[in-house]
Amino acid sequence: MTETFVFENIRDLDLKQTFECGQCFRWNEERDGSYTGIAQGYPANMKLEGDRLIIEGYGTREFWAEYLDLDRDYCEIQAILAAKEPEVMPEAMACGSGIRILCQDLWETVVDFIISQNNNIPRIKGCIERLAEAHGEYAGEFRDKSWYRVPTAEKLASLEPEDLAEVRLGYRDKYLIETARQWLAKDEDSRCDVGCFTGVGPKVESCIRLFGLHELDAFPIDVWVKRLMNRFYGFEEKDKAGMDAFANDVFGEYAGLAQQYLFYYIRCLEK
Repeated sequence: MTETFVFENIRDLDLKQTFECGQCFRWNEERDGSYTGIAQGYPANMKLEGDRLIIEGYGTREFWAEYLDLDRDYCEIQAILAAKEPEVMPEAMACGSGIRILCQDLWETVVDFIISQNNNIPRIKGCIERLAEAHGEYAGEFRDKSWYRVPTAEKLASLEPEDLAEVRLGYRDKYLIETARQWLAKDEDSRCDVGCFTGVGPKVESCIRLFGLHELDAFPIDVWVKRLMNRFYGFEEKDKAGMDAFANDVFGEYAGLAQQYLFYYIRCLEK
């Protein structure tokens, strides 16, 4: 049965910025500005009314508070980042001040970001939904729709690439199956070494660390980040090592959040 959870005095949360900054792929905007989606098997709808967050759906109040990282003071983090880098960051944070880093399930994040490689967001979303519907566990009915979880590692490990043909993943089908088998061969601690999985290169590894392990110092570098690091800080786009060193030295423990603010900012500038 669905429930309604109301959170009062919410600051530094914008649903559009949070759900459309590239960290998740299963939330979609409704006509009223709310967002409907699923996280860890819990379908829900979220709406902000002023500083009130209203969540209708499955799960628990504690789950959604953790998922949205509501107990973290993002205003304090923004002040730290502005002090570390006062030239660009204040304007970038003003543009995307409502971004929060979601606390997502590690396995789901691994699957999502393997699928994300060399892909655009609409196609990533379609692939994940088809994968969930074809091979994921049923999560219930919500808002006149049947919802399904991302398939477990056990399920994917039991498949062959031809079993995923209808999902239209391309070469990523082999990566998912091999990664699922590797995942099952590891213990919980060694699974956090996400760079060892098939199909997980440096960029995808950084995304999984930031969005699946909530390691806020991870600094994913994709074509957009290369562009912004060139535009704002003068780096050659091929100088990934220099970008990494800069992010570590200047942004430190909050490099990942700085990346999200900058990423959202440059995309707004180039719309």
